Amino acid sequence: MQSIPLGSDRLHFNRMGKRLVINLLGILLLLVCITSSFAHAQSPRSSLEQSKGYPVVLQGETLFQIETGVASFPASFRARVISERIETFAKESQFDIDMLQIVDNEQTQTSDIRVGNDVVVTITPADANVVGLTRQALAQQYLEVIKEKVVDFRQAYSLRNLIVGAILTLVITIALIISVLSINWGVIYINQKLKDWQGTRIRGFRLFRTELIHADRVADFFSELVNLSRLAAFILLLVGYASLTLSFFPWTKAFSRQIFSYLGTAAYTLWENFVGYIPNLFFIVLIVVITAYILRLIKFIFTEIRRSAIVIPGFYPEWARPTYNLMRFAIIAFAAIIVFPYLPGSNSPAFQGVSIFLGVLFSLGSSGAVANFVAGIILTYSRAFVIGDRVKISETIGDVIEKTLLVTRINTPKNVIVTIPNSMILGSHIINYSNTVRSENAPPLIVHTTITLGYDVPWRKVHTVLIEAAQATEHILSDPAPFVLQTSLDDFYVSYELNAYTDKASKASLMPRIYSALHQNLQDKCNEAGIEILSPHYSAVRDGNQLTVPPDYIPKEYVAPGFRMNSSSQFFHPPAHNPDNPPQP
Repeated sequence: MQSIPLGSDRLHFNRMGKRLVINLLGILLLLVCITSSFAHAQSPRSSLEQSKGYPVVLQGETLFQIETGVASFPASFRARVISERIETFAKESQFDIDMLQIVDNEQTQTSDIRVGNDVVVTITPADANVVGLTRQALAQQYLEVIKEKVVDFRQAYSLRNLIVGAILTLVITIALIISVLSINWGVIYINQKLKDWQGTRIRGFRLFRTELIHADRVADFFSELVNLSRLAAFILLLVGYASLTLSFFPWTKAFSRQIFSYLGTAAYTLWENFVGYIPNLFFIVLIVVITAYILRLIKFIFTEIRRSAIVIPGFYPEWARPTYNLMRFAIIAFAAIIVFPYLPGSNSPAFQGVSIFLGVLFSLGSSGAVANFVAGIILTYSRAFVIGDRVKISETIGDVIEKTLLVTRINTPKNVIVTIPNSMILGSHIINYSNTVRSENAPPLIVHTTITLGYDVPWRKVHTVLIEAAQATEHILSDPAPFVLQTSLDDFYVSYELNAYTDKASKASLMPRIYSALHQNLQDKCNEAGIEILSPHYSAVRDGNQLTVPPDYIPKEYVAPGFRMNSSSQFFHPPAHNPDNPPQP
């Protein structure tokens, strides 16, 4: 390994330190600007602005409120006219600020703020009564506010103020760039540390000695939180930057106040709703915790029942898992019903309408699923079959490999997986070949096959041959002994049913082999005994035909017979009439 010089290491740390100091200064400068802007935007309003009414504004900033009307002029009209007059006076730089004077009119009992002979604002006794001041005192407050805002308005449009605004905008832009780069550098550094800490400082989430979430997933979660924090910081910086830069220029100062007003209103509303939702949140968390512990308890109980550690008379171990699933579904549904009224927006008409719509869709589209679900419950508790049983459902024969509340899957002897809906199973007959094998002291399964032979073969000989064929077959039990039933006496043949016992019915791969071996032995034993297995119709007209028994079983001196002809049989033809030779009597 190549060593790194100490000087280069020290230089590396010095560069990192300088970069960190520059980044911190940039962030600090931007935060100071944002804080000052917030303080400026949210400064306490005077008593004139806090009163209710129609605002008198100058360049988007409220000066005072007008709440009463005069004669046929409503308060809204008065506020709009006063705002226009003040803005006109402010834009006319040739008018000195001291030209604004208060003139009392005792005849009309009003006080006017005038510029020469032009009236800017008229204060009535009703205006003074609303704020609880005298007419002269209210006029003096209005005059001071107007002078202050007009001075600010004219200074905002001065060349010096515009230059200062441009310089501050440049400084804030540099601070924004430094802050964005610093945040990006910090996020990259933190994400790298999170990767390095996987398995050491950051470990997997474990519950009851079981690792639920791996360490790398936990690290990814923290990494996503860091990325989300970066996004929130970017949004905050951009909003602060936009508001600050807009506040430096008189044309956009009103937009700056609106941005902070919207942001403040949104933040206040979110915070107020969150604080008001805390009691409901505690209740929801409590319900979730109680539900989790109840589910854990019943899972432990049914696991022990499935292991036969807990025995309940009449309750079979194979019922444990489906019963647990049903109870878990019922408990979760009950908890959801309790929690639903405490969810945010649950009482709103939109939320209720969506819930009803989803409920109707589920009801209309799940009729088949509900039928399968109910059928699955009935099949489970009726114990028609369990996993591993060899069954015949309708025309499908195979082993049950999966049994759910909706479908049942069967593996046929050809290794074909057949999925059957439970409602179809419940509506058809079920043959369980493994039920007798699984039961104690139950007789073994009987395998049976039918063979038809002609009446010329003695039935006692057929019985003996069939029983010997069964006894020669593997997996056929000698005790109980095989037996033969004559099931029908038909026109041309007799039907013999061979019945034999086996204890291998539960093995899917053996049953076809047992039947195949049984049929092979039937052919061999019948051939050895000279019994031909052929169509009785052919046997009835087989005069002169070769035997169908394999040549190995035919004696060497055997000669195939010819067709038999009866020479005495003649057809009678009357002689032709001859008059010279009459027939003899």
